[in-house]
Amino acid sequence: MSEMPSKNRLVVGGVLVALVVAVLVAFLLTRGDGDDDGGSPDRAATRTATAGASAASSGTTGTVGTTATATTRATATATPSVPPGMSVVRVGQLPAEARETLRLIDAGGPFPYGKDGTVFGNREGRLPKQKNGYYREYTVDTPGSDDRGARRIIAGASGERYYTSDHYATFRVIVP
Repeated sequence: MSEMPSKNRLVVGGVLVALVVAVLVAFLLTRGDGDDDGGSPDRAATRTATAGASAASSGTTGTVGTTATATTRATATATPSVPPGMSVVRVGQLPAEARETLRLIDAGGPFPYGKDGTVFGNREGRLPKQKNGYYREYTVDTPGSDDRGARRIIAGASGERYYTSDHYATFRVIVP
């Protein structure tokens, strides 16, 4: 029996990982403790997880979600799902200060501002709905600003990251 080529093993492994993540996300979203509006899970997120599982099981490529590390901080290891109407930004396209903030998040700090790492409440509702405490905010230095400025990175507990340059008016999903 001949051995499977290395590239094929990587593809199969990636599909299997995506499938496991999608099934886990779907399970967590449907297990009954849902979001803040009386216990019903976020239907859009459930559809995203289900679509990801379908794509993974069929062998097609696409956005299927994110995975988290086994440590207390979450690190983006896959392309995150992109909410409808939200644009994306690649890490390499971010300002240098934002890339430094991502590095600090991955390292667990130390952070230059006392508010870094605090809960982001998503009161504007511009990010996917999650339970309170799911999102954390981090300052992105703004050269020439007398205060923290308007730029932030918001990190979700599952590893997804969002960038705003206008103090939460708009967000872009950060992708590798």
